[in-house]
Amino acid sequence: MAINFPKWLSVIAAILALILLMPETALAAPFTFPAPAANLVTHYPAISDLDLTPLQRQRLQAVLQRRNKEIQAVLEPSQIAELKNQLHSGNSFNQALIKLDLQPEQQHLIKAIEQLTSLKMKALLSRYSLSSVSN
Repeated sequence: MAINFPKWLSVIAAILALILLMPETALAAPFTFPAPAANLVTHYPAISDLDLTPLQRQRLQAVLQRRNKEIQAVLEPSQIAELKNQLHSGNSFNQALIKLDLQPEQQHLIKAIEQLTSLKMKALLSRYSLSSVSN
């Protein structure tokens, strides 16, 4: 496999130009995650309160179950055990996550998972509301 030298040279030149032309303050300020997140998870409407068919409920529950599995993959085994303990103690999912000693990277990943889940939920709910209007 031959390496296209001019292409690689242009990529390296572009990266160097960005580094050299970037404002000093942007380079000097370290990237920090927000302080311990007050809200790691989004509050979704109760599925039981929505006027949905059983299939629609099942799809929304599947999205939330997928979110839980993805968040569980971000956590360490000791954190998973503590999360389960907090949930059994009556804390909400968000309260239980806040009580965990999460690393900044974990907080960032959980926020990203929540944003994706929120988009999926909105898409499903809007599709169902449009299909109920057209029927």
